[in-house]
Amino acid sequence: MWTPEIPRWPMLAPVRQEFDATQVGDVEKAVSNAVEQLRNAGMLRTVRPGQTVAITAGSRGIDRIAEVTAALVTVCRAMGLEPFIVPSMGSHGGATAEGQVQVLASLGITEETAGAPIRSSMQVVQLGETEDGIPVFMDALAMQADHIIIANRVKSHTKFKAPIESGLFKMACIGLGKHTGAALYHKLAVRHGFAHVIRQAGRLALATAPVLFGLGLVENAHGKLHTIAAIAPQQIEQEEEILLTLCKELSPKLPFSVIDLLIVDRIGKNISGTGMDVNVTGRNRDILGDFMSSPRVSRIFVRDLTPESEGNALGIGFADFTTDRLVHAMDYAKTVTNALTGISPEKAAIPIHFPTDRQSLQAALHSLGDWQPETVRIVRIADTVHLETMHVSPALLAGLPASARRTGQTRQNRQIRQIGQATPMEFDNDGNLIPLTPL
Repeated sequence: MWTPEIPRWPMLAPVRQEFDATQVGDVEKAVSNAVEQLRNAGMLRTVRPGQTVAITAGSRGIDRIAEVTAALVTVCRAMGLEPFIVPSMGSHGGATAEGQVQVLASLGITEETAGAPIRSSMQVVQLGETEDGIPVFMDALAMQADHIIIANRVKSHTKFKAPIESGLFKMACIGLGKHTGAALYHKLAVRHGFAHVIRQAGRLALATAPVLFGLGLVENAHGKLHTIAAIAPQQIEQEEEILLTLCKELSPKLPFSVIDLLIVDRIGKNISGTGMDVNVTGRNRDILGDFMSSPRVSRIFVRDLTPESEGNALGIGFADFTTDRLVHAMDYAKTVTNALTGISPEKAAIPIHFPTDRQSLQAALHSLGDWQPETVRIVRIADTVHLETMHVSPALLAGLPASARRTGQTRQNRQIRQIGQATPMEFDNDGNLIPLTPL
């Protein structure tokens, strides 16, 4: 297969970003203190000893989620409640009750670690309809409990932008809505917009179901728990907007607004629901719209798929170039199923691929047109979660404020410094890039 020769490879230099590293120390204490604040404010007056409470547990790899879940169980028992765990992950886990229990186990949440039984079912009950006719469903077992605690991470969504995106509202209607709710809301989002569906369905769920409180979790740029907040049901809508703003302030970003070529060493479902976080790459296309944002990236080359993805390469469609080895590691059926469930076939599209990194990069650089090693803007990252260290071309280093090239700050007010000399891109004997070494 033909690929153009590169007479002189660009050079890359390592740089380091420093983000807010504040994180929760003692998870059990933080959860207990958050709930105690609600109790002191008189928000838990409906609690009676011996009552049951369903605690949600989703499918995302939230930092120390097993500890958070166990802490909620401990707090509930201290209040005299009888807690149980309900898997709340829409259609994940193969849309089966057993599969969802297995997903929780993969996250470290079992009956032994949580200290409470796990009750899993795909059965739902309909709570009613919104004013514009959207039916709202909820886990039937959760609705049999006297109380429900909705716990979830508050973060940016990959399909839309709004004051409320992925968090407690989403858990209330999509997570607890099981496969029935998740599948329906993805379809209705095409007509009504995802933000509208989640907001309206979430409002009805919170107003109808016996929600005791919500537990909002926010992670820092390193993926560590930064904030744990217990919120009364009537305050969740307002407080979730505040937590999402905090999340966006803390989230890792690339410190450049224009990039010619972004090299991503690995994508995967354990990194982002879309394999690589579109809020980092700035590249997103969906039937709901084109949500291009900063940075503006001309070409994306993805090298590998994480083993934790078990072949699910959703998000590869956002790349322009990849490798044969990633395509061979891809479980096509699993990837397509995920894409169609999310009404996002474009995320499963396979880009141009070559046997080696060298050939893929030759084609990617050629596709930029009249590029020059001195002026081309290249960024190489491990993945879209680990952005502390990256390798960038000299043209991007020159674009930083003079004070930021060594110890200064970017326009996002984050510390960034060059930590090594620029060297030519290096390949092994098989024609693949030398692995990134953390510095």
